[in-house]
Amino acid sequence: MMTTDPTMTRIGQGVELHHHQGRREAARDLFAQIWDDIGGERGDPLHVCVLAHSMADVQDDVRQELTWDLRALAAADQVTDDRVAQAGVPLSVAGLYPSLHLNLSECYRKLGDLDRARDHLRRARAGIGALGDDEYGNLIRGGLERLAGQLGDAP
Repeated sequence: MMTTDPTMTRIGQGVELHHHQGRREAARDLFAQIWDDIGGERGDPLHVCVLAHSMADVQDDVRQELTWDLRALAAADQVTDDRVAQAGVPLSVAGLYPSLHLNLSECYRKLGDLDRARDHLRRARAGIGALGDDEYGNLIRGGLERLAGQLGDAP
């Protein structure tokens, strides 16, 4: 039986504020509060990963966005499939990486570091098989195609 993870629920509320209500600052404030509540980078790696990944999306400065995305990637390396399942997340750990690498690639592209952007694009593509043929998987695949076009990278 899946358990409901209250921290994941709160992170989801922040994502809802940002993506569905357009309340970016409110989402950033909520994410900052959750970050404090979990103990920052010392928190549960799943919480750190998902929260940092979400926090990156509400940054105004690309360097801050990059910092949060790098935190998310570092935390993902400590997450287990058992922990993901326990939290009721419908992905394997491997399913987290394509989105993380997509976001990092985009940050590096914006900063003009095209070698790093292409490296993360390559890493995202290498892990795309972990995603299902669903709305989320299609969203990430579409993002990778768009980014590849911007980087002049053949599919």
